[in-house]
Amino acid sequence: MQSSTALKEQERLKALKSLDILDSQPEKEYDDLTELAAYICDTPIALISLIDKDRQWFKSKVGIDTCETERKISFCSHAIEQPNEIYEIPDTTSNELFQDNPFVVEKGVQFYAGAPLIHENGHALGTICVIDFKSKTLSDQQKLALKNLANQVVKLFELRSKNENLRETQRNLREKNTQLRNFAGVVSHDMKMPLANIIVTIDILKSKYKTVLDESGFEYLNNLKQSAFKMSDYISNILTHYESDDITEKQTKEEVDIHELLEDIIELLDVNDNCDINLPEDNMLLKCNKTAVEQILLNLIGNSLKYNDKEKIIVDIDVSEDESYYYFSVKDNGIGIPKEKQKDIFKLFSTVAEKDRRGQKGNGIGLSTVRKLINNLGGSIDVESEEGIYTKISFSIEKCS
Repeated sequence: MQSSTALKEQERLKALKSLDILDSQPEKEYDDLTELAAYICDTPIALISLIDKDRQWFKSKVGIDTCETERKISFCSHAIEQPNEIYEIPDTTSNELFQDNPFVVEKGVQFYAGAPLIHENGHALGTICVIDFKSKTLSDQQKLALKNLANQVVKLFELRSKNENLRETQRNLREKNTQLRNFAGVVSHDMKMPLANIIVTIDILKSKYKTVLDESGFEYLNNLKQSAFKMSDYISNILTHYESDDITEKQTKEEVDIHELLEDIIELLDVNDNCDINLPEDNMLLKCNKTAVEQILLNLIGNSLKYNDKEKIIVDIDVSEDESYYYFSVKDNGIGIPKEKQKDIFKLFSTVAEKDRRGQKGNGIGLSTVRKLINNLGGSIDVESEEGIYTKISFSIEKCS
């Protein structure tokens, strides 16, 4: 059975290992505190020392080149045994514990003072200490300053540990997100081909058995075809959503004529005569990720056309800039968005309208993808709307250098 001292030491070492700081690279934040300790205490040597099982290792050091020493000859091993006070040896040559120590005999160390570094669980992990080659004592103000510096070192330990945990969480999230994107891609591609076959087969059935099918039969096949198209669109939107990171990361930046880009989008949307789409009054050349901006505007303008109950559809598009950002807005005279639902429209799978202009229900993916693209481009998006009157989507993207 372990003694209480051995158990306490085991817990102390466990706390030290949990910091994952032993043998880490030098960091300026620690070196600044070590230099300050040497200055305040007027000593040639200052250390941030961590006591491992068989060694003491220096996270930071001033005045020596050694990175570690054996624990059995360490002054700091004694300092951590009095965790609530400064451990001071005014004259090592007259102290029975240290007068034969190699640092005293061979290196000429005559003075030591160390403030323990107390972990949140109460264990002393090491010290911030100062060393001199002449005997001396610290003043009360110097001792207080050394204690305060020890507290700052511990806070740096805690901050470093939290940052590392955060980085690990981010790594795990990125890995899981990659797995999800890959899964979505595989499933989407695997589902699109059977759906395409279903749509083709429906057309073949309608053509081959047109003399046999009655009106109800044609209606069933048309409903089935419409459902297949809807599923295909849903899958395409999911795939676009999970590929949006690739669009913003891998696509090169290029000069874009905004009028030309918008005219291409309008042609792609096959806009009818009952619609006026007003382009920005002044044309602009943008240096941006063309694919991403095209995807954003295609979605927003498409929504303005789909979710519109007016006989004459009107869409106003505006673009401006300042030194750092491009600013866009797409305003329509459509069905509008209820105030209580405006905060949710950019959430994945969130839908507002029951049906669009053609009587079809949206899947709540498009605007979520738009927001994701805009965030990846360093911008933001906002909505302004009045139910039954208009909706205006405004967004910004950071300029490319």
